[in-house]
Amino acid sequence: MVTEPVAVSATGLNLSLGDKVILDDFSIDLRSGELTALLGPNGAGKSTLLKVLCGERSVSGEICYFGRNRQNWPPHQLAQHLGILPQHSSLTFAFTAEEVVALGALPLNISQARTRKIASEKMAQVDVTALSSRLYPTLSGGEKQRVHFARVLTQLSQAGEQCVLMLDEPTSALDLAHQHNTLRVARDMARAGAAVIVVIHDLNLAAQYADRLVIMNNGKIQADGSPQHALSESLIETVYGWPVCISHHPVDGYPVVLPAGENANRKKAENRAAITINQTS
Repeated sequence: MVTEPVAVSATGLNLSLGDKVILDDFSIDLRSGELTALLGPNGAGKSTLLKVLCGERSVSGEICYFGRNRQNWPPHQLAQHLGILPQHSSLTFAFTAEEVVALGALPLNISQARTRKIASEKMAQVDVTALSSRLYPTLSGGEKQRVHFARVLTQLSQAGEQCVLMLDEPTSALDLAHQHNTLRVARDMARAGAAVIVVIHDLNLAAQYADRLVIMNNGKIQADGSPQHALSESLIETVYGWPVCISHHPVDGYPVVLPAGENANRKKAENRAAITINQTS
C-alpha cells in the first residue's frame, strides 16, 4: 500500500482563550490525496485549528507544509500552494463576480488572458458562470460562497503536486445541489493529489465525501479514521450530547447518522437521572 506524502504537519499546538482550552497539545498530519473532514460541536476549535494551520492565528507548536517549516515559506510562494475559503468575507467593493474570481490569480505569474480562461473554468466548475456580470454585493450568501470558492480554485490552479485546500464550513449557506457539488469538487481535488481539509457540521455529508474524519472536542481529537471507523453511536452522543442511530446507505454503504427523536432523548435523560438517584441513595 502506497502512503501519500504529508502535506501539513502540526505538532504540539496549544491555544487558550481566557479560561477555555481550544487546542491542548494538539498534533495532526494531513496527507496529499486525502479529504479530511474536521467535525465537532460548536466551540470545539475546528475553525480555530484551520486559522492556526494557515497562519492566521499564532500559537505555540510547529507547523510544516510539505516538510518545510511555515516560517520558511515566503508568503507569495505559499499563496500559490495554500488556498483558504473562510466562512465569511468582508468584501464590499462593487466588483463583478468574475472580477472577484480573477483576484485568485494575483499570486500567479500569468497573463490576463490566461487568468480569464482559468477563472471561467473554475466558475463553471462551481456553477456561477451565470453570475459573471453580477455585482458581488448583490449576490445571496450562497452565491457569494460559491464565487469565493471559484476564486480559491483559481488561486490553486498552478499549485501542482504541492496543493493544500482548506474550506471552513463551505456548505453552510448552500442549497442541496450546491452542497453536494461543492464537496464533489473538493473530493475531486483530493483525487488529483491535493490535501483537502473541510470544517463541516453535517455528519452525513462528511461521511459521504470524506476519506478521513477527525472529531474534535475540548481541544483534543476524540476520533480519527475512516467514516466507518470514526462514527459510532456512543461517541457521537458523548461528543454532541444527543443520541443517534447509525445505519448505512442502501446503495453506497457509507454511514448514515439519524438523530434520535425528542421522546427517545427524553427517555435516555430519565434513565440517566434514575441511575444517578440509585447510585446516590
